[in-house]
Amino acid sequence: MEEKIHKDTEERHRQELEKVRIETQQKASKKLQEEFSTSIKVAKEEAEDKENRIKDLLEKLTEATIESRQLKRETQEAKLEMQKKLALEEEKIRLDTKKLIEEEQQLKMLEKDKQIQDAMKEIEEMKRKLQQGSQQTQGEVFELHFENMLRQEFPNDKIEEVAKGTKGGDIIQEVWDRNGYKCGTILWEIKNTKTWSEQWIEKLKTDQRAIKADYAAIISEIAPSEIETAKYYKNVWVTKRNFVIGLACALRMNLIQIAMAKRASEGRKEKKDVLYTYVSSTEFRLRVEAIVEAFSNMQVEVEKEKRYFSNKWARDEKNIRQVIDNTYGMHGDLKSIIGNVLPQIKGLETLELED
Repeated sequence: MEEKIHKDTEERHRQELEKVRIETQQKASKKLQEEFSTSIKVAKEEAEDKENRIKDLLEKLTEATIESRQLKRETQEAKLEMQKKLALEEEKIRLDTKKLIEEEQQLKMLEKDKQIQDAMKEIEEMKRKLQQGSQQTQGEVFELHFENMLRQEFPNDKIEEVAKGTKGGDIIQEVWDRNGYKCGTILWEIKNTKTWSEQWIEKLKTDQRAIKADYAAIISEIAPSEIETAKYYKNVWVTKRNFVIGLACALRMNLIQIAMAKRASEGRKEKKDVLYTYVSSTEFRLRVEAIVEAFSNMQVEVEKEKRYFSNKWARDEKNIRQVIDNTYGMHGDLKSIIGNVLPQIKGLETLELED
């Protein structure tokens, strides 16, 4: 009995141990499976995250490549545009020089035609004029030519010839801008004598006050010794014939800028005072003189073209650049005074890009 009981007890203990071992193995296996599943899930999530990061990097790299190509293409286009504008500017310089030569030839042709017409009216008188030179005829020819030049250069302006024997100069130029606003008046007096007279100054000032002109100018080949081309002399402008268009452009631009500033600064006395101070300042006078001087230098270079043809283009380019720089500087001075109210002048966009 004891032996049987002992065997039964050992068998029961063995079965219980076996059961405990089996349960322990099952629990351990289940825990390992759960840990393995968790590891796989984490690895999968890390792989997906890495793949997403790689994808984002590829997209950013693609965008950067596209932007780089776009920037390179825009740079090439800007370079081509710059070359195109430089070519256009060079062509403009050649055309302006050609125009100056044509105007000189046209003046000679007009003078010749006038002499022929006078000869048909009075043959004997014309012979005497051809021998001694007719200052009066030359003056009339230049007056007609100058009047035509003003009409061609400034089609918006009103050009009126003062009748012979009437006080008030020779030509009255009313300056009108492209918007239809009257900006001011320029009185031109043309002289064709062999000597200079200071009495012309006082007479022109009287005529200027009579018609209330903003500027008055004397055109004469004979001028005071300190005037080589054109200069503001005793409150009037004195210029030689070859420089009248340059002076007219400068005075006209000044009148338009002042008129625009007045319209833009109505009720603002401070800006008006600043603008008046600038217009009456030495700086403005020097700018206008620099523009006129540049035109004079250009004219001298054109006259020397026959003898110095090989150096002509370099000198013309320098003089024209001086005209452009001084015009651009005057525009910048006015813009700094009245602000963005000043409209953009056609052609200055090209200058800014070149600068």
